[in-house]
Amino acid sequence: MNLSEIKSKEIMPGYHGKLVHGESMSWVFWDVDQDAEVPEHFHIHEQIMHVVEGTFELTLDGKTDTYHPGDVVIIPSNMPHRGKALTKCKLMDIFSPVRDEYR
Repeated sequence: MNLSEIKSKEIMPGYHGKLVHGESMSWVFWDVDQDAEVPEHFHIHEQIMHVVEGTFELTLDGKTDTYHPGDVVIIPSNMPHRGKALTKCKLMDIFSPVRDEYR
């Protein structure tokens, strides 16, 4: 499989993802529009976010930080978080277990 062959899905406004699912994890390659926001939420999935391009603001358990290319953030299971793309962004997220609702 090649990433170019995977059709992008708009999972939420401004968040266009190419999704890859294994048995125990999901890997998402995001193209995010500037100013697109993810409201505060939490989930059972452990999440690791990597900023590939752009500037992304993430609030994790009430603490807000700004992330740039090369930054990696570990989001524990059931930890409240929200985010906003301060510029156009390319992000990668890994979720474990699989995000079945993203299939």
